[in-house]
Amino acid sequence: MASNRIWGDRGEKIVILDSSAIMMLFEFPVNLEDQLTELIGKHHIIVPKPIVKELMFLSQKGKGKQKTKAKAALKIIEKYDVVDVNNNSKGDESVLSLAEKLNGIVVTNDHELRRRVKRSSLHVVFLRGKGKLVIE
Repeated sequence: MASNRIWGDRGEKIVILDSSAIMMLFEFPVNLEDQLTELIGKHHIIVPKPIVKELMFLSQKGKGKQKTKAKAALKIIEKYDVVDVNNNSKGDESVLSLAEKLNGIVVTNDHELRRRVKRSSLHVVFLRGKGKLVIE
């Protein structure tokens, strides 16, 4: 498998989703789990609790399509582990903090978060085009 050439046989990788990654599932034809398996091999997806809170807020206070997507996103993430972040961080901070702590791979479409993850010498997965995930 191609992912073994990149990562070696180190077992399961931790993948951390931010809200933009979850919302992209409703905007583009992306099969997140299949593409992650293709890119990195065996993985375990987690979502920081502040991201869940952000989606809950959008599902209640958002407008139009954003509100609808946030409600659907909350249903999708039920199958992933929600991880509490003890440092009271919000959104992007919680994603970056967990990635640094767990040596995780961040999935995001947020350009600023991508830059910060790369600056921390971690890997980031993002959407290229309209349906293909890539890793850097």
